[in-house]
Amino acid sequence: MRITRRTLLLGAGAGAVSVLLASCTPEPEPTPTATRTREPEPPPGVPAPAASIRSTWTTDPFSLGAASFMPVGVLAETRSALARPVDDRVFFAGEATAEEAAGTVRGAIASGERVVQELMDPAGSGERIAVVGAGLAGATAAALLADRGMQVTVFEARDRVGGRVQSVTDDSWPLPVQLGAWLFGADDAEVLDRLSSGDVGIVDLAGELWQTPDGDIDPVDPQPVTAALAAAQAAPEDTSVTDALTVAGVDPADPGIAALLQILAARTGADATALSSWFAPPLPTGDPKATRDSLVPFVEHALDGVQVGLNSPVARLAYDDSGVSVRLGTGEALSFDRVVVTVPLGVLQDRSIEFDPPLPFGNRGAISALGMGAIETVWLRWDEAFWDNEEAVWHAVGSDALIPTWINLRPATGENVLVGIVGGSAAADFAELDEDAALDAALESLALYL
Repeated sequence: MRITRRTLLLGAGAGAVSVLLASCTPEPEPTPTATRTREPEPPPGVPAPAASIRSTWTTDPFSLGAASFMPVGVLAETRSALARPVDDRVFFAGEATAEEAAGTVRGAIASGERVVQELMDPAGSGERIAVVGAGLAGATAAALLADRGMQVTVFEARDRVGGRVQSVTDDSWPLPVQLGAWLFGADDAEVLDRLSSGDVGIVDLAGELWQTPDGDIDPVDPQPVTAALAAAQAAPEDTSVTDALTVAGVDPADPGIAALLQILAARTGADATALSSWFAPPLPTGDPKATRDSLVPFVEHALDGVQVGLNSPVARLAYDDSGVSVRLGTGEALSFDRVVVTVPLGVLQDRSIEFDPPLPFGNRGAISALGMGAIETVWLRWDEAFWDNEEAVWHAVGSDALIPTWINLRPATGENVLVGIVGGSAAADFAELDEDAALDAALESLALYL
């Protein structure tokens, strides 16, 4: 079955795709490459992998983080303030503008649908529209605008489409390496059905292993954290997740609670000390599912018939009542009637794009107030597995392992692949490591599970 643009938009827009936008590519190259096979001195029992690929969203200049989050004290209207159109010329989309499901694929796609509705109200027939960014939000907006007869041009800074959705296909790997969205939760049945009908393989990641330095333990009960966050919702003043736990009599330093907070950091990109207790998402429940095949074709087919300029970072947007001038990093300037900006929050915070005149205080204030979280992944493959347990999701408890959570793909795919996931400040630290040090840190983290 050919995946059409309409399949993507109707399938993803209606479903609840709670897939974290995580992981990206090392710079200066925007496309990740396999790390060189070497002979490190791994901990006893952990052999060097045959291949490894890691992400560095945190240092990627076209992302500067993995997903937006709500820091302590940020107002509920902050995301809508960021999304507010400017003079009916400059429009904003992207997961950071989503009032619901921010930081997820669902939020990104929904923002693309919303921005089209906003833009079509003032727009005339057949207008020239620039879309900055070819991720899920940009592809969704571009497809819908093209369907409505607009002349759409997409500008993408990278040499590929997809943004924070990325699959790497390499001969040294038996399946695509997912450095972007690939994990699905319990509420994603409708989207999973559509992916399956589009010949995208879906696998179950069944079973959890909770591991301490002294051995495996029963799963950590999330009820204390869930109850503390529920109580914090009724508090007169917003506090951090850490403070909310303390007020509820829950020790954030308890090994089990700390493990749950690491899972929350891997979901939001934020440490519990920085994350708002009013707006913290719930801890994931149930066994996740994963895509075995690449999701990039969905983005590519969404852009069928749309003019896309790759390697085209936008440096400046000048707007007035006559239209918008889009100046590229090369110095070339092009004129459009309106522009949709879908770049990640980290790029807006870095002021990589100049706005002339400056954005209104409401938009600028929202950009400054929101947080951009760090989430990183590392994929490791062995010719022969050194582990024999069948649980798909591994959690470290009471350990100083830099990478506390691992996905074991062997039971679901038959491939000897482990995927490490880390969020918050630990993810930022991991992103700063060179290739050899990152591989050593991954192997040291895995030693706990032997």
